[in-house]
Amino acid sequence: MPHNVNTLNNAELSVAVLVSVGRHPLTGRARRADHDARAVEMALSLGDASVQLMHAGDGGESCEDAMRGYLGMGISRVKRIQQDSDADVVPALANILRFAAPQLVLTGTRAETGEGSGLVPYMLAETLGWTVVSGLAEIESIEQGVATVLQALPRGKRRRLKVRLPAIATVDSSAPAARQSAFGPARRGELADCACASVTDELQTQWRVQPARKRPKRLKIVKSASARDRFKAAAAKADSGGGQLLNDVTPEQGAEAIFTLLKEEGVLR
Repeated sequence: MPHNVNTLNNAELSVAVLVSVGRHPLTGRARRADHDARAVEMALSLGDASVQLMHAGDGGESCEDAMRGYLGMGISRVKRIQQDSDADVVPALANILRFAAPQLVLTGTRAETGEGSGLVPYMLAETLGWTVVSGLAEIESIEQGVATVLQALPRGKRRRLKVRLPAIATVDSSAPAARQSAFGPARRGELADCACASVTDELQTQWRVQPARKRPKRLKIVKSASARDRFKAAAAKADSGGGQLLNDVTPEQGAEAIFTLLKEEGVLR
C-alpha cells in the first residue's frame, strides 16, 4: 500500500513529467508508454501538487493518440515541444525546464520507440546541474525541499534515499500501475504546441539504420532445484537417443560436432 505523501505545502510543489510515445508490444500501435504513465500516476499521487506534462518530438497522428492517452488520466493539458525528426531533444527540454522551474521531474526508465537508450534523464541532469535518481518505486514525503523516496533494487529490495530538490527521477516498473485512460477527458484535454529551436543530433546523422535480425533461438536448459532432478533429466535425455556421445575425438571433430548441433537447434544459421 503506497504511503501518503506529506509536504509542507503541496500547492507550492511543482512537478513536471516527461512523456513519450509508446508502442503496443503485440500490435505495434502507438499508445502511452507504460513507464511514463506510471510516472504520471506517481505525480498525481502527490495531492495538490501542480503537475504539467511535456513531450518533445516531431508530432504526427501517432503522437496525438499517445498524448490523448495521458490526458485521459485526468490531465487537462500536455505541452508538445515541436522538434525535427533528427533533433537532439535534450537542449529543448533543458530550456523549457529552466523556464518552467519545476522542483521535481519524473520520467520513465526508457522510451518504447526511437533510440530507447534511457540516457535522456541523465543528460538533462548533467545539463541542468540537478540530482538524478534512477528506479523510483515510491515517493514517501517531500518536506523543506528534500524528498524521501524508495528506490527499487534487484530481487524486490528497496532502498530509502533523501534527495534534495530540484531533481530528476526515473520511475521503475515496480511503481504503482497507471490508472485507466478515460475517453471523455482524453478528448477534452488540450494539446498545446510550442515551438523551440531544434538542435541537430550530429552523431545520429552518421548512423546506419537497418531492420533488426531475428534473435538466435535459445537452447532448452533444464532448470532443477536439486541434483536428483538434474540427474533424472540427464538420464532421460540419454535414454531418448537424441544426443551423441563422442569419445577420443580430435578438437576439430569436437568443434564440428558442436557446430552441427547448434545449426540443428536453430541457434546458428
